[in-house]
Amino acid sequence: MTLTEYARKRRFDKTREPSASGRKSASGRPIFVVQLHHASHRHYDFRLQVGDTLRSWAVPKGPSFDPSVKRLAAEVEDHPIDYAAFEGEIPAGEYGGGHVARFDGGIWSTSGDAREQLEKGHLRFELFGDKLKGGWHLIRSGRASSKPQWLLIKDKDRHAGALEADDLLSDVSPPLRGAGARATSAKVGKRSASTRAAVESKGERRSAGRDQWAKKACALRGAEKRAVPAEPPALQLATAVAAPPRGEHWVHEIKWDGYRIAAMIEEGRVRLWSRNGIEWTAKLPDIVDALSRLGLRDAAIDGELIAGRGGRKDFPLLQSTLSGDRHAPLVYVAFDLLHVDGVSLARVALTERKVLLAALLAAPGDHIALSTHSTGDGAAAFDAAVGEGFEGIVSKRGDAGYRAGRGKDWLKIRTLDTEEFAVVGYTPPKGRREGFGSLLLARREGSGWAYAGKVGTGFSDALLKDLRRRIDTAGTKIPSVRVPANDTDLRLAKWFEPRFVVEVASRGVGTNGLLRQPSLKAVRLDKTIADLPSNRTKTVNQPPETQRRKKAGSSISSPTKVLFPGDGVTKQDVADYYAAVMPRLLPEIVDRPLSVIRCPGGIEGSCFFQKHHSAGVEGVDVVQIEEKDGASDDYLVVRDAAAVMALVQANTLEFHPWGAKAGVPDRADRLVFDLDPGPGVAWTEVRAAARLIRRLLAVIDIECFLRTSGGKGLHVVVPLQPTVAWDIAKPFAHAFAESMARLHPDRFVATSTKSRRNGRIFVDYLRNGRGATSVASYSLRARPGAPVAMPIEWDELSRVGSGDAFVLGAPLLRRIARRADPWDGIDKIKQRLPTIAGSDPAGNGARGTAPTKTPTRKKPLS
Repeated sequence: MTLTEYARKRRFDKTREPSASGRKSASGRPIFVVQLHHASHRHYDFRLQVGDTLRSWAVPKGPSFDPSVKRLAAEVEDHPIDYAAFEGEIPAGEYGGGHVARFDGGIWSTSGDAREQLEKGHLRFELFGDKLKGGWHLIRSGRASSKPQWLLIKDKDRHAGALEADDLLSDVSPPLRGAGARATSAKVGKRSASTRAAVESKGERRSAGRDQWAKKACALRGAEKRAVPAEPPALQLATAVAAPPRGEHWVHEIKWDGYRIAAMIEEGRVRLWSRNGIEWTAKLPDIVDALSRLGLRDAAIDGELIAGRGGRKDFPLLQSTLSGDRHAPLVYVAFDLLHVDGVSLARVALTERKVLLAALLAAPGDHIALSTHSTGDGAAAFDAAVGEGFEGIVSKRGDAGYRAGRGKDWLKIRTLDTEEFAVVGYTPPKGRREGFGSLLLARREGSGWAYAGKVGTGFSDALLKDLRRRIDTAGTKIPSVRVPANDTDLRLAKWFEPRFVVEVASRGVGTNGLLRQPSLKAVRLDKTIADLPSNRTKTVNQPPETQRRKKAGSSISSPTKVLFPGDGVTKQDVADYYAAVMPRLLPEIVDRPLSVIRCPGGIEGSCFFQKHHSAGVEGVDVVQIEEKDGASDDYLVVRDAAAVMALVQANTLEFHPWGAKAGVPDRADRLVFDLDPGPGVAWTEVRAAARLIRRLLAVIDIECFLRTSGGKGLHVVVPLQPTVAWDIAKPFAHAFAESMARLHPDRFVATSTKSRRNGRIFVDYLRNGRGATSVASYSLRARPGAPVAMPIEWDELSRVGSGDAFVLGAPLLRRIARRADPWDGIDKIKQRLPTIAGSDPAGNGARGTAPTKTPTRKKPLS
């Protein structure tokens, strides 16, 4: 049946019923409505939204709550969605003439495809109305009739009983005339009142158990008697990291793929709020009903709204259900309890909050569930979650309270899809960004290209600059690919033919077919538009060694040449490694004067240090820098990944950048303290030295970062922004090293004299002068074992056993793939040096001036 039949039967100049031509489209969760219709024969009209129409049945005696009663339901023509709001008189003589009143309405759901079930003749569904609740069945009858005959039957559940629809008419408007109708309403009013009394009695019995929750909550350490907040709480947020944390104090939960929802109960009234403070109560009556059944006076619960199993593939189902296209049952997965019956639990340890929450949800019923957890082995929990089709895990400190905002007590570890796209345009920049805001992406579709979404995050400053050069002012307002209709986000876009390839990580696609939460992973300089296939090819959470840049690899000559003989590492292995870590290596070396160590015959042959341009390193830029004698020379500088690979082709193993950019070589933006242990120094002493430097720098409000050198020691690195003249930076570093040597002469020296270094650590400050270099993070070292200079978090220092603990191989590549860069955000740190001698020509302050700093990340000292 279609709306053609609906329109054919009605004269819309005579009736106020909504027309078919002006009907609404689905814009929210699928609704149902039951209307009491006093036509030639009194009946109930039972209507379910399926797509953009209301499938409709006439039920003469109305729905029955008794599962043993089978009510006849004659299918009639489909109605427009806005018919659900219609009440009033249909004029006599018109089709269906008589009074229409709303009996009940709400949303409905079904576990299967609604259309398929109706086609097969048995629809199992659930109603969430004010009166009609729980499970129901529509079963097609074999009875011969002019209209398809169905049976409406109540499911056997907790909502089943002896009630009839006619028992619940006290709030239903009667016809303008007709004593019979008024008598019926009066008769059922009494029955309805008794029914309400029974429900209230059940509520009182439930409330008798309320005191137990308050008593149990008060027994927890950190609990405070406090009224539930009138406003939704600010939620605790997780920080994204690449790998699960270690330790028994961490608990690991599934990372549900849904919508975050805060549930607030105040004086028994349930209200639901989205993460950004928008009320969702009216959208989710099923969840409201489930939470109401807990019998709590007041509470604050944190959880996730999901459809299906809540896995990665189920998010489009949730989206389409909330938009009205699908009818899936929704579930609220609760994972935290912040308040219960007059007791705040915000300062109670998470593990104890979860025990109380588990007891509260011991028998949760439908539409609410408990998010369980495991402790200890986070890697196993992650692998298990991903193996079951979930997007990852959330690891939480079990001994911590609930703290609003993003922090390190909650960590999210997600598996991401990666895919390669053609760049086909850009949107204009916003805020402080220059050149462009987002890149427009497309994938092959048949013989053409289709718009796939846009990516505006994941760009380093250097990459932004490079891409601005690539794009320049190209583009027109005419799309070069197929795009969705009426996408207002693209009204200012500039388009061009597919130009270059990028690799993008995302959380899959939404129901509109566009990428969800995309982030740039890499510009694929090794691939051209012709390399992109017509079908989607992606890798999921694979380590970089399985995502080799094939074009880069194929350009390497003598790929089987062994460069690390004792370890069997070939030139191809080196090329593959640098291609894999390129997104992290480039920010460390790009646009800086660069020295390299080249080993044409491998590390056992003749290796040499090179900083000036020469034959054999074609494809690498140069920058002219004035030398000490006043003459100028060409220094190597890389601008992109292709230049790095050109150096690898020239047998480069190590990369050593300046602590300054090529454009301003006289001003430092990084300092490096190289802790070089002499003979007889235990590794524990090197660790302690690094921590001491951190503490001393913290006294003057300077933040620092840590890496293994790939040799014997550690590097403590200080980012500086704004930049500092070398005649200030080097004296500061020298004075700092000297002060350590004076404070602890038995532990440190500030001179490179070898005779003074036995049993001591040389605090090497000499890397902090104009023209001095230090090995780059992620650079290989030309030493046996193929060690790597690796940035690490301060809190993992105790687990690192030596300066060359990280070596080229699969474990290292897996670590890089699964962990966020420990130095992420280093170039955004705003901090100055205190001046120690004379005045600062750059305006950094006079001698003895306290430093100023605008930190972007802060960690406790360890």
